[in-house]
Amino acid sequence: MASELRTPLTQRTGSSFLKACFNGTNAFLGIGLLTVPYALSSGGWLSLAFFFLIAIITFYTGILLQTCMDADPSVTSYLDIAERAFGKRGRVIVLIIMNSELYLVSIGLIILESENLHKLFPKFMIKLGTLIIYGRESFVLITALIILPSMLLTDLSLLSYVSATGVFSCLIILVSIFCVGAFGGVGFSSSGKLFDLSGIPTAVSLYIVCFAGHPVIPSIYTSMRNRYQFSKVLMFSFVLTTITYLLTACESYLMYGDNVESQITLNLPTSQISANIAIYTTLLIPITRFALMMSPVANVIEGGLSEELKNQRWVRLLIRVALLVSTTIIAYVFPYFESLMALIGSIFVVLASFLLPCLCYLKISGSYRSWNLTLVGNVAIIVFATLAGVIGTYSSIAELVQNY
Repeated sequence: MASELRTPLTQRTGSSFLKACFNGTNAFLGIGLLTVPYALSSGGWLSLAFFFLIAIITFYTGILLQTCMDADPSVTSYLDIAERAFGKRGRVIVLIIMNSELYLVSIGLIILESENLHKLFPKFMIKLGTLIIYGRESFVLITALIILPSMLLTDLSLLSYVSATGVFSCLIILVSIFCVGAFGGVGFSSSGKLFDLSGIPTAVSLYIVCFAGHPVIPSIYTSMRNRYQFSKVLMFSFVLTTITYLLTACESYLMYGDNVESQITLNLPTSQISANIAIYTTLLIPITRFALMMSPVANVIEGGLSEELKNQRWVRLLIRVALLVSTTIIAYVFPYFESLMALIGSIFVVLASFLLPCLCYLKISGSYRSWNLTLVGNVAIIVFATLAGVIGTYSSIAELVQNY
């Protein structure tokens, strides 16, 4: 009976091992690459101990999600895992968490685009009669106009293919930064600081953002042709992701020390070709990913409408435009990228990548019924994640209030 309940380990169709590795790496390598140098500069070299600890924990919680799916063949998504563990209420809670994270990350994409455009064109402004909009604020509006056509598309398949090049984009940025340091006259002579306790909450929150791909893990697992290889796929993805983040953080910190900006591209000299390659590669990320991230949020809103309204094209377009307008307004008023990313990490990634996998596993497996090594390990992760989440959230909100 137990064997009948397990998910089949092989299937005739599905992703190959290499494709699954690519999808897994693409799920974790993202805009965290731009903020991880700032995280290192905030906490100092010894904060890398937290970076490695977070990488190990999130790899383990990824395996926990696989175990939850193996317990029931009908479970095919993160939402299904939550429902299997905690019923409909659990599904709704996870749905809110996932879409809130997507909404906030979308705001971060607009800020990211506008600040890098301002880096390239610092003297740009918009004049509308007597109204003058300077600098970064003007690029927030321009970014919204650039993204608008993609929000009006009903078929996002083309954007999904372009967005899938995220792994290569991150590697291009990594190499470009190295070229600026090695051949652009910047060098790698900054020693930085060993440890800064006051910066640890920000550092930990931004390190957590680097491993925020857990909601995608069930989809990668169910799409694999040979599911018994999943642990190897996850290991490959995490090793490549960890190395890429680590190299970017270290080379950037050695180049700029404690002067690292919230996005490493803002430090790069625009007179260097390699720097421009990194900046222009970064500019592609919001354009290709914004609509893809907002689509699930729009779909949830549409799902709450009547059948007559949800099938109206103008209603669907109105919802997507409203989402773009609202995120643009927030990005215009609160342009604090590092604080926003830290807030996302300390609340939503902590929930999706730390707490929920442990809680769902304990509930589905029944391991919570008696004390054992597995229970102790999961409780330790829950305690660590809770502390990181509470302290990181307080620190991020305090920084936002102070900056505003």
